[in-house]
Amino acid sequence: MTALIPTALNPTLLIRERSHHDLCRTALTAMIEGAHEQVVVGENASASGADAEVLGYELRSRAKEMAELPEGPLFFGRLDFAGVRDSATAGDHRGQSYHIGRLRISEHPAAPPLVVDWRAPVSRAFYRASAHDPQGVAVRRRFGWAPGGRGDSADLTGYEDELLGEGEELSGPSAFLAEEIERPRVGPMRDIAATIQPEQDELVRGELGVSVCVQGAPGTGKTAVGLHRAAYLLYTHPQRIRRGGLLILGPNRTFLTYISEVLPSLGETGVRQSTVDEEIARHPVRAVDTPQAAAVKHDARMAAVLHRALYARVRLPADSLAVVDGSYRWRVSLDELERIVADVRAEAPPYATGRERVQTRVLALVRDQAERRSGTRDHAWLQRMGRQVRGFLDEVWPRVKPEEVLAGVLMDPSGAVELSEVERKALAWGKVPRSVKSVGSVKSVGTVGSVKWSAADLVLLDEVAGLIEHPAGYGHIVIDEAQDLSPMQARVIARRARFGSLTVLGDLAQGTTPWAARSWPELLAQLGKPDAAIIPLTTGFRVPEAVVELANRLLGTLAVDVPGGRSLRRDGELRMLPVRDVAAATVEAVVRALGREGSVGVIAADAQVSEVGAALAAAGISVAGPDELGARVTLLPASLAKGLEYDHVVAVEPAAVAEAEERGLERLYVVLTRAVSRLDVVHGRALPF
Repeated sequence: MTALIPTALNPTLLIRERSHHDLCRTALTAMIEGAHEQVVVGENASASGADAEVLGYELRSRAKEMAELPEGPLFFGRLDFAGVRDSATAGDHRGQSYHIGRLRISEHPAAPPLVVDWRAPVSRAFYRASAHDPQGVAVRRRFGWAPGGRGDSADLTGYEDELLGEGEELSGPSAFLAEEIERPRVGPMRDIAATIQPEQDELVRGELGVSVCVQGAPGTGKTAVGLHRAAYLLYTHPQRIRRGGLLILGPNRTFLTYISEVLPSLGETGVRQSTVDEEIARHPVRAVDTPQAAAVKHDARMAAVLHRALYARVRLPADSLAVVDGSYRWRVSLDELERIVADVRAEAPPYATGRERVQTRVLALVRDQAERRSGTRDHAWLQRMGRQVRGFLDEVWPRVKPEEVLAGVLMDPSGAVELSEVERKALAWGKVPRSVKSVGSVKSVGTVGSVKWSAADLVLLDEVAGLIEHPAGYGHIVIDEAQDLSPMQARVIARRARFGSLTVLGDLAQGTTPWAARSWPELLAQLGKPDAAIIPLTTGFRVPEAVVELANRLLGTLAVDVPGGRSLRRDGELRMLPVRDVAAATVEAVVRALGREGSVGVIAADAQVSEVGAALAAAGISVAGPDELGARVTLLPASLAKGLEYDHVVAVEPAAVAEAEERGLERLYVVLTRAVSRLDVVHGRALPF
């Protein structure tokens, strides 16, 4: 059996580790000061303007990252590799020891590191070495730190050694590992660099060019995996990521606020974290669709509807083209013009590129005639001739704005043959905007600021904009809660990942939008990555066993085929509280929860939040909203619970949550799996499972 050695057996080693931490702290301070000095030196360096600007930006960015590192321990683990005589698998690391932390710390860039970055190749063994496969490691050490400490050496309270290579696994999990996982949650989401499990590490360290989809049961750490994968890619491929960019997409701003400190805690700042709606915000959202209209607008068939509406503007020419060049007149025949337009249509480039190709090919025919007559023509000549061709272009391949195309469809969707009559009626503007009617032409709608667009309209505008001209893409995109994407939202992402890769995170059982995915292959095809591997994560480290078992009972009622979760946590507490007065019982449950450590989340159906809030206020309990991180008690509607977690959750009236929307049972599944330690289910009505 692999042995665990408690700290008390050797207090001298604890003193030695504290001294090493002091040395690391001193070195880190020098690194931060050195980064600021480099900025000053770099700004005064003799170089070209462009080079100096790039150098200055890089140095300032590095100094800013160093200065913004959050307080905390500088290492969380250590690897002692076997000596020369003991192991052939240790390779170049034979006899070496490495402290593992969130970033590399050294006394000098060329000196051996005092702390090795958790993303470095040698650190892989910290997460994957086992008794059966020690990977050259003789001892793996985990450190215990006082909760809430600033990372002073005195906060180092103990260590735990695991002796590898004896052929048997531990009989139970590491006590320090379990303690870190179960530590009370108050405030933003924490990184999990100290607790990454082998199956998570494999996903985190995946290749940049490979897209992957993680089907993660509640509490399996899929969000953390996605964020740590982003940090790993930024560390491993800095130049490629800088060229292409990296984007984190979340379901809403509340969720993004919750996860916002994870990457900075890992030394990575400046990463764009956004939502799909924010990425496509061409106009403010000032209209609200009916549920029927929203469902149609998010349907995949709208892509074909919009494509047809855009290219209906392309027409074959009606006559030949004559271009005046001084005393000469060059003519392009009708047959030649028709061939050019037809050929470009068949090539299917972006709409704007197609217009440019038509112009280029027509001018090429004109230039050939002119050069056969009197020699080579220069660029200025081509520009003059191009101005004469512009009228012809506007006739056969006119300029267009996305707003014009969409307004045309919404004014008269009769050409949307992919839709039923009922769907076309739902899609149509009930009342044509006055600004559109006043100009008497859809072509002018793009310049009319009073048109009110809905959130779904912006998705469709992005589709048309992508048909006209490809948007700038990203080298890698991490998508969380991906199961809630509509087909048209998935196409928004696909356009931005044409030459990049994706990390797709989600749980089909937590799909709560009317258009939520029922299968990953279908959604991955819409995301443009049909060959992405689908990896299930089913072992939970966050949600206790009792809560997982309750959620699995509900899982059987959902129309998705996903494996049930299981938990390594045996310490949780579940209370089912059938009551007559739900509001009073909720107050009692919160008061009881406040007698324990950690955060308390009170989650109710959206329509019941004000009633529950009033009861808590009457009892003198101060509550915060979901955006107020760090509060002891948070009251939030079920619609905003996704992705969040609390030590103690009070789930109020599950039947009301289930009845509130089309995917109410899925919403309830989300609510029941937000608890890290304890869950109270307060209900006055029969449970819906």
